[in-house]
Amino acid sequence: MNPDELLFFDPMPGALPLYRALRQKLLDQCPDTAVTVQKTQITFKARYGYAFVSLRRIRGCPPVFLILTLGLGRRLDSPRVAIAVEPYPNRWTHHFILSEEEQLDEALMAWLQEAHDFALAK
Repeated sequence: MNPDELLFFDPMPGALPLYRALRQKLLDQCPDTAVTVQKTQITFKARYGYAFVSLRRIRGCPPVFLILTLGLGRRLDSPRVAIAVEPYPNRWTHHFILSEEEQLDEALMAWLQEAHDFALAK
């Protein structure tokens, strides 16, 4: 991890272990991913951004959380999706509220892989 990633979690240091676990799983699965830290989000890119981490609070967030946003070519039909919007035709943005490492399961990792592959195909 770089220093900018660590600084990003100054407002919510309790979310850092969850981010580290997500980051490690994601980079193990998609090693061609670049990580960029911005003021309000951390972007995971493979040609284009496909996964984004933020600390922006939305309804249903526990005290310590991450918001994981994925870009896909379809709408996911899952109760795990907190918000889904279609900003462009056939481009869906899905927001997940993550608060425990157990949520980094096979289903989430499959959706992350799908988002990665979608970013490469754009």
